[in-house]
Order: sequence, then structure tokens, then C-alpha cells
Amino acid sequence: MVTGAAGFIGGHVADALAGAGHEVLAVDAPGRSPTPEQARRAWAGVAARPGVTALERDLAVDDLDAVAAADVVVHLAGRPGVRSSWGGGRAAAERDNVLATARLLEACARRPARLRPRVVVASSSSVYGSAGNRPNREDDPLDPGSPYAASKVEVERLAGLAAENGLRTVVLRYFSVYGPRQRPDMAFHRFIEAALDGRPLPVFGDGRKSRSFTHVRDVVAATLAAAAEDLPPGVALNVGHPEPVAVRSAIELLTGVLGVRAEIRREAPVAGDAALTWADCGRAARLLGWSASTPLAEGLADQIAWHRSSRAQEVAVG
Repeated sequence: MVTGAAGFIGGHVADALAGAGHEVLAVDAPGRSPTPEQARRAWAGVAARPGVTALERDLAVDDLDAVAAADVVVHLAGRPGVRSSWGGGRAAAERDNVLATARLLEACARRPARLRPRVVVASSSSVYGSAGNRPNREDDPLDPGSPYAASKVEVERLAGLAAENGLRTVVLRYFSVYGPRQRPDMAFHRFIEAALDGRPLPVFGDGRKSRSFTHVRDVVAATLAAAAEDLPPGVALNVGHPEPVAVRSAIELLTGVLGVRAEIRREAPVAGDAALTWADCGRAARLLGWSASTPLAEGLADQIAWHRSSRAQEVAVG
């Protein structure tokens, strides 16, 4: 079972599981999405995939017994975004991340012991705050700098408590995921669409912030491995590329692939946005045999191809 299956990562994970021959129960509440029209289109695509059964459920309020009756639960649903979590967005992050996760874990724990699923829970590199002079390891202190990051710290705490009470949970801390079908509010999506339109690229701050940009293909591989392995209950794993890249360097790669000149429009920095995310994935390598393998230039070319294909389809339909 995959929650958030109409989302960016969730859709790719559902695809991969169904493609591997698993029976997939895809769960989402597309009406709760910040971009409901796009979510509805994605949800229709999910429901049409062979091997996938689509079930609309709001994890924060609906009955979850059917959702918990799976061998493995991959919990990717939630309210994303550092920027949108301030002000009125704080309550949405609490509801869709913390409350929804608490109710899902409770439903899984109510199952008879022999029928309780393994639960893979999505977290974020934002729980660390900014990295220092070395990559973050899973046992580093957590320093959330936004309501979104704080909600993910609480999600991890709930997963840890569930593990102490007999539920086999694993937490995956994703680092700056990009690739085809990326959310419209995310950096590379905004950059590519602006460049294709001939508009200046909207950059928060001066472009010096660095990220462990991680292609969604690598993220899916880590997620499926975590779902398949019998890991220590409650363990947290970093899922990120080991080489951080500055945003302005990524823009140079992106515009080079596009064959355009970069024109930047600076926007105010985002409160709580980490200056540097940097992943130490030694634990994932040891426990899952996993490491990120997609170079940024290759991954950006992949995402750009998807944007161009999507635009061509829109023109054909229009």
C-alpha cells in the first residue's frame, strides 16, 4: 500500500511496485493537494495502471482499517514545503503530516501481531537544519528550522514510538528529490518551465545554497529496498546524493542542457531554508546495499525531456 500515490514520489513508487508484479493499493486524497487539478489528473493516471487499486482516503479523518491490511505500507502522503508551512500553513502541516501519520500507525498497530505490516515512513533532510563541515549522519542532532521540518521531526518520533511498541517501522530522510513529474512548486520545475517560456528563472536568495539533489529513480530504488528488507525497527536512513551542488551551479547545468542563457530573477530568501544539505548515506549502503548513482546533469536532462514531452502533449490535446 502506498499513501500519497498521486504525488511526485508516491506515483513513481506505485509504478515501480506494480511493474515488479506486486498488488498495489494506492491511497490519496487529491482534493487536499495544494494543486488539486494537477493531483486529480495524476490520480486518474494512478487508477488506470494495471495492478493498482485506487482508494481515496483522507488519513487524518477517514477509517483506515482497509489501508492497514497490507503486507507493507509505504507512507509518502503529507503536506510538503518549507515555504508554505509558515503562518496558516503550520496547521496544515500538523494535520497532514503529524495527525495523519499518527492515525495510520495506530491503524497498523491494531492489526494482530502476525499481520502487522512493515511501515516505511517518509521524512526529510530538513529535520537536520543546515549541515556543517561534513555530511549529516542519522545520529546527528535534529535542528528543524521551519514548521514543516518540525512536523517531520514529530513524524519520526511517532514512528520510533510505534517501533518500541512492536511495529516494524523504518524512516527514510529524503534529500531534495527531483526528476519527471516533480511538483510545480519545486525549484527545478520552476526553473525549467521559466527557461522554456523564455522568462527569468526565479531564485530564492543569491543561489549559493547547496543541496544533495537526488534523482527520483534513486529514491524509488531506496524506498523499494527499505520495503523489502527486514531492518532494525525504528531505524532512520538518509536517502540522498553524496555530492551537494550549489543552486547556481545547478542552474548552469540546466541551462547548458537547454541551450539557453540563464537570466535570474532574485526573490527574497525563504525563512527556515537550509544553507546546505549534505547526505551521508553510509547506513543505507550497509543495510540496503544502496547508493545514489544518477549524476545531476543526467538527471536534469531526464527531467527536461519530461517537461518538453508534457508540453507537446498539451499542445496536441489543445
